[in-house]
Amino acid sequence: MEEENEKWLFEISGKKSYWSINYKEIWQYRDLLLLFVKRDIVTFYKQTVLGPIWFIIQPLLTSVIQFVIFSKIAEIPSDGVPYFLFVLAGNILWFYFSDSMKSTSETFTANQSIFGKVYFPRIIMPFKVILSNLIKFGIQFAFFLVVLLYYFAQGAPLLPNWSVLLLPVLLLVVALIALGFGMIISSLTVKYRDLNFVITFGISLYMYITPIVYPTSLVLEKIDPKYHPLIYMNPLTALFDFFKYAFLGSGSLDLWGLVYSIVFSVVVFFLGLLVFNRTEKSFIDVI
Repeated sequence: MEEENEKWLFEISGKKSYWSINYKEIWQYRDLLLLFVKRDIVTFYKQTVLGPIWFIIQPLLTSVIQFVIFSKIAEIPSDGVPYFLFVLAGNILWFYFSDSMKSTSETFTANQSIFGKVYFPRIIMPFKVILSNLIKFGIQFAFFLVVLLYYFAQGAPLLPNWSVLLLPVLLLVVALIALGFGMIISSLTVKYRDLNFVITFGISLYMYITPIVYPTSLVLEKIDPKYHPLIYMNPLTALFDFFKYAFLGSGSLDLWGLVYSIVFSVVVFFLGLLVFNRTEKSFIDVI
């Protein structure tokens, strides 16, 4: 009777569903999650002279180069707002997405030594990527607000609006898309390592079909109206337009595009979760 009344502290078993996330277990390992996040941030600028300033240098230099090439040379418009601020807004959101997606896509290959030695919920690794990149985004976003206030004080035609209050929702949707794509790719790279090179190249190309260095209105003017819905097939298009509309007052909102992006983010996240959960059961034998 005593043996029957014993309760196990932990029981390791197969998941009941490939779609499931064990939130209770993740909460139990929250200290480990926070430790991984802290490690990512500290490791990034440890033993560097500039420290966290490197988080700002990345979007700053990228925006300066884009300003010279696409504004001064190519003379691409920016919906009436200062072009440097226009691309800076796109870049900080892009780096959050691209860094999150790329790091998530390396979950299994980059952490195989840890996964092979100790048990913890594997989904913690993609989650810690999102959280650590959210901190980086926060630093870059603070820099963006400083630049925004500077241009506003100079009399630039900037019209931030109530949409800024929906920034957390916007970041959640972007994070879900990055997680979904990243988990799918991470599962595929277990068998096909060549995908790591393809992804690096693919992310660079993806940047230029996303309205960062040009406004969506410019593309819509150049193509036949019947092809306009194709522009919003990219789930990031409406999200980047929304971000710039909220903080700069440039461009316009496409509500159907936003609805599509939200639905797409949920679908791709659960698809990525399905593939990730299936892969984590046997990846250690393959890798």
